[in-house]
Amino acid sequence: MTLYTPTTLTVDVTGEKLDLLTVLADQRNLLRLTVLRVTDEQARQRTTVSELTLGGLIKHVAQAERASISRIVERDENAVVDMNAIADAYTMGEQDTMADLLVEYQKVAAETEKAVAELGSLDDSIPLPTAPWAPKREWCSARRLVLHVIRETAHHCGHADIIRESLDGATTMGALWQPEG
Repeated sequence: MTLYTPTTLTVDVTGEKLDLLTVLADQRNLLRLTVLRVTDEQARQRTTVSELTLGGLIKHVAQAERASISRIVERDENAVVDMNAIADAYTMGEQDTMADLLVEYQKVAAETEKAVAELGSLDDSIPLPTAPWAPKREWCSARRLVLHVIRETAHHCGHADIIRESLDGATTMGALWQPEG
């Protein structure tokens, strides 16, 4: 399978773990390309009727990925989604910078890779937290949680591409062919 971006993992894995982490790394790379050369001011700017911003999306995907992977690591059968903790998940605060958000996103990526590498099996059963939209405890495989992170990242790549194109006409696919300089 051809990827859009060169990927390098922080862990040594093979088989399905390698496949999943490589596709996730590629999606992260595409998202990072979308925000290439965006200033902090631009990252906070709404360019569509949505409340979404480029900085808010980077912050959200990092938080969402960390939460998903912590479920694999912690396996807390009593976990409940903390609604206060996610209240500003899509908001790039005045104190936030794109540089800091991207550094945090890179840390989360390394945490994810380590957690997946250390998994006994992608078939491990993981308890999901209850939430207002899911009041009954559910369980899923670690594989499904990793696939969820891939889906979530890809989903927000699309949002980011539309926001960026509305901001200044740049697109992710266009950035693939331009040097990063």
